[in-house]
Amino acid sequence: MAVIEVKELVKSYNGTHAVDGVTFSVNEGETFGFLGPNGAGKTTTINILCTLLGFDSGSAMVNGFDCIKEPLKVRSSIGLVFQEVTLDNELTAEENLIFHCYMYNMSRRLARERIDEILGVVGLEEKRGEVVKKFSGGMKRRLEIARGLLHRPKVLFLDEPTLGLDPQTRSNVWDFISTLKERVGTTVFMTTHYMDEAEVCDRIAIIDAGKIIACDSPGGLKRSLRGDTIYIGSTDNDRAAVELKEKFNLSARKIRSGLSIIVESGEKFIPKIFESMETPILSVNMKRPSLEDVFIHLTGKEIREYQTNAPGRPRR
Repeated sequence: MAVIEVKELVKSYNGTHAVDGVTFSVNEGETFGFLGPNGAGKTTTINILCTLLGFDSGSAMVNGFDCIKEPLKVRSSIGLVFQEVTLDNELTAEENLIFHCYMYNMSRRLARERIDEILGVVGLEEKRGEVVKKFSGGMKRRLEIARGLLHRPKVLFLDEPTLGLDPQTRSNVWDFISTLKERVGTTVFMTTHYMDEAEVCDRIAIIDAGKIIACDSPGGLKRSLRGDTIYIGSTDNDRAAVELKEKFNLSARKIRSGLSIIVESGEKFIPKIFESMETPILSVNMKRPSLEDVFIHLTGKEIREYQTNAPGRPRR
């Protein structure tokens, strides 16, 4: 059963489509990911689904409610963790949660029960009386996720949930989210530009320039490449790309380290590179398909290039 349904969604800013005819659905209990660079339309879509932003055309439904016509019912069905930390640093962990309960009109008794339960789930029982400004980045993220689950939403939206965290803390947060999903059973919709985070999703939609260009499980996306990825460094990558096209009918993608191509039986193809190429080859590496390879294949660029070249994004 679909808990999120989006059809032909369009949102423009000054004549430019931030979201351009996006269509997808998310099943109940699923972990669904939006993978793409900054400026691809991920946050715009999540803001529309959370009723924080209107749209030009199309439709968006969450838990059976129309995001335009029934915003209050949508909001009561969701939890949301923003990119930026939105906790009150001067309050304790418990006080932050109490305030959230009041916003959802919970009785004092129910709020107490929910807070006791969720602090146990996120492993912060002993920190409930501590001021949040003393928390580490990972602890703040866990508390924000706990806050988003207090009212037991049908869908938990996570917008770049580990942005700015170190790799170890990011890994710990995702271990926690995976465990939490098993215990609570909430549908999770997350956005990310980290490939390793996308791997935890049941399905991933790759979004680029406001359009969804692929949607499948991580394994399905990788299998779609039908081959191995070979990375080639040479003294003249432009000339090497021409040679690969002329001699092997292969279209090479330009990346920072040189070129990438996708071939069947990569280990058998590598010797042909050295035998046939006139451009001096400096390095050759091979690996099985990854989500990074899928992204490069579909967009022609590494996601890191987008991050480097993307203009500054205004804060909410």
